[in-house]
Order: sequence, then C-alpha cells, then structure tokens
Amino acid sequence: MSLRTQSSYARRQQRAGKSVKKREALPPEVKRCPDCGEIKFLDDFPRNKSARDGHGGYCKPCHNARTRATAERLYGGGRSYHLKARYGITIAEYDAMLEAQAGLCALCRERPAEHVDHDHLFGHVRGLLCSCCNQGLGNFRDELAHVQAAAHYLERTTWRREQVSPGVFQLTSPRPAAAASPSSSRPPLQISSLRG
Repeated sequence: MSLRTQSSYARRQQRAGKSVKKREALPPEVKRCPDCGEIKFLDDFPRNKSARDGHGGYCKPCHNARTRATAERLYGGGRSYHLKARYGITIAEYDAMLEAQAGLCALCRERPAEHVDHDHLFGHVRGLLCSCCNQGLGNFRDELAHVQAAAHYLERTTWRREQVSPGVFQLTSPRPAAAASPSSSRPPLQISSLRG
C-alpha cells in the first residue's frame, strides 16, 4: 500500500471515529504473527501469492491450528471435511457403507476397507476398497477393457489349484497339454495342505 493510500485511509477512518493501527517497522525478511505474537522469518509463514509479501498472515503452526478449528467448527472435523469435499458423502454415509461391507474391501473381501472408490468420470462413490485393490483400479484407469484383458491374461498364464479331497489340492498348468507319448506322461502334481 502506498504512503498516499495509507494517509488517505487514515483520514477516512479518523473522520468515521475509528482508530488506525500503526504498522510495526520490521525488517523485510521478518513479520509478526498476530495469533502467537512472535516475530518470525518469512519462511515460517505459508506462501500466499495474493499477499503483498507473498506469505500468509499467520505463521505455519497458527495457520494449521486455525484451519483445524475451522474444519471442526464447520464440518465436525478434518475427516468429515475431506469426505464431503472430495466424495460428497458424510461420515455417517461412510460408516454405513463400511458396515454393509462388514469392514472388508468390496473387491477382494480379505483386507480392511480403507479407501473410498469413486468413478473418476462422474464422481459418484462406488464402494470402499483396501489399498491394493484401490491402487489396482487406479492403475487400470477405470477401463473395463483393461481389467478384462488382465483377467484373460491371468486365466491363460496362472496355475490353478483345484481341491481333490479335503486338504489335498491338484495344481493344473495353464498351458494346454502337448500331445505326448503314454510313457512320458506324468500324473498331475498333488499337494496337501495338511501337516502331520
């Protein structure tokens, strides 16, 4: 703010019966935080392009405390704020989804559900996933053709385990059996999960 603007502002405030707080004379590399009252270097303040000095008005700890207090006051906490801002759901809706999934991932049904899965094109929430499944869908970029191609690839290249009897499994090769002579054919590999 130029000196002329400052003096004009001071005169208008004086005519209105208001006092003008004098700006503290500090070196340009420091400023005072109004919350904690400490004088700190500019690096201790968050960046703000719209501010005159390029830094926020409050030091980083005070800025963070104010942000947390605002999220708590307006949304009931940071978690609630992020769920509403990112996915458009409340904590109650999240908890209901988690309970409906018995706390497990909607895909693998093995690990705890920790991440909200949403359609990146339209933004609607699809379910709650574990970290591995959520990352897998993200890597496939939500392309159904990629997921189907991966499933087809696994069917062609992965050994299958089939239960022959309780505790005994037979491993089947994904490759089709080659025409072999009866003397060279071996029985399928069988493994037991029972230890004794």
